Amino acid sequence: MGVGNKRTLTKTRRKTRDVDQVISDLRSHKHLKQYKDTKAPEDLPGLGKNYCVACARWFDTPFTLATHERGKPHKRRLKQLRDESKATSKSEQSNVLESDKPETAQDSTDGGVEMVL
Repeated sequence: MGVGNKRTLTKTRRKTRDVDQVISDLRSHKHLKQYKDTKAPEDLPGLGKNYCVACARWFDTPFTLATHERGKPHKRRLKQLRDESKATSKSEQSNVLESDKPETAQDSTDGGVEMVL
């Protein structure tokens, strides 16, 4: 009886930027600059020079950034961004296509052939 593993109940993860926020960062440098300007460079690791946009993380040295980019968590995040980006672009395209569909009407003289108005 009781709690199985108390550490897992109280342990919390660091909050990272959401996927849609990172996609906005990748699409617009203005959006990324606005986010970076909210952080003081002297408070960031490596004075904020080594930043991974996909994972929204700062690193101490360029070497640790390069090591991170070769790692599994970074590759997983890239795949997640790619999938999310495809999903949003498909939904945007379907919204555009649905709103741009021409009206159709049945013409009984042509034997039931649809005509685009």
